[in-house]
Amino acid sequence: MRQPATGTRSVDTGARLRICVVYDCLYPHTVGGAERWYRSLSERLAAQGHEVTYLTLRQWDRGTDPDVPGVEVRAVGPRMRLYSSSGRRRIMPPLVFGLGVLSHLLRHHGRYDAVHTASFPYFSLLAAALVRPLAGYRLAVDWHEVWTRSYWREYLGSIAGMIGWLIQLICVRVPQRAFCFSRLHAKRLEAEGLRGETTTLSGEYAGPFDGLAVREAEPLVVFAGRHIPEKRVSALVPAVARARQTVPALRAAIFGDGPDRAAVMRAVIEHGLGAVVEVPGFVAGERVQDALSRALCLVLPSRREGYGLVVIEAAAHGTPSIVVADPDNAAVELVADGENGFVAPSASPEDLAAAIVRVHAGGLALRAATAAWFADNARRLSLDDSVEQAIGA
Repeated sequence: MRQPATGTRSVDTGARLRICVVYDCLYPHTVGGAERWYRSLSERLAAQGHEVTYLTLRQWDRGTDPDVPGVEVRAVGPRMRLYSSSGRRRIMPPLVFGLGVLSHLLRHHGRYDAVHTASFPYFSLLAAALVRPLAGYRLAVDWHEVWTRSYWREYLGSIAGMIGWLIQLICVRVPQRAFCFSRLHAKRLEAEGLRGETTTLSGEYAGPFDGLAVREAEPLVVFAGRHIPEKRVSALVPAVARARQTVPALRAAIFGDGPDRAAVMRAVIEHGLGAVVEVPGFVAGERVQDALSRALCLVLPSRREGYGLVVIEAAAHGTPSIVVADPDNAAVELVADGENGFVAPSASPEDLAAAIVRVHAGGLALRAATAAWFADNARRLSLDDSVEQAIGA
């Protein structure tokens, strides 16, 4: 890590560093893009010879090993339910985790050369910032998302939303080296008054660089992710029903689970698609990858994405993606319209169905173009490249 920030001790980039990675979730005990990033980041840092400690909440049974090769995993808080029944993050786990991080860093304040933390949940970042003057470590912060004041208000209401936005603003103003995974959120971070440098990392893809065998597509549409309002999973069902008017054999596999699962199941029944839409819940990653390899396309109708890793994973198989143009959706940065998929103007059944039909019409030529896009961009979008940028920053 080059050029230490004011008030931090100098760090030799060629030395074996003592790095503390901070996130309240750990893959595969919880599943998501951030979880994959922090586990992979920790493993790769350890493989490079650094001494890595991972602070998290306990999500595994007592007496079992969380088993992250080369990484010391420390639970600084108990197992807690992270999400409410509506799919929103509960407030108590971030508070407990923040206090656990604060306690650990105070007790081990001379142990680390660098602390690398997620911005969210914010209390752990505030804890790391509070201890840093005493410890002198470098503070690196990943900003997967930066929410606007209006989105905070929409998400939590006028009073709680304002409090959430103010806490985010305080975290932005903490002196730090900031990392973002999209141009969208890098611009927002700087506009909010970041005190430090911003680096836009290339990506989070951890698969093979040379791509996978491109298979002829089946008439199958795939979704993979949590079933929460922001993902708009249920919008896919009427879109499939409409697209079947042009592609009668079209089917869908909707992987994942969450509070909107019931709405998805209702939509399947209402549209009479029980025989053609599969909703199996969370499944092994190998099953998702197999479906992506056979799929006509991936459909990600989210209104809000901090990155969109599954778009790259689909492209590795030569499978195009459909995303939606929304102000909070950074996944659109991963789709070159007409090259590795399409950007639908909205998540309406008409717009999503039209995009699915366009993918079908593109046939093998579009799959070849998607595979070529992946070949051209895989290394730039790779986890390894991001790790090198983060360490070298």
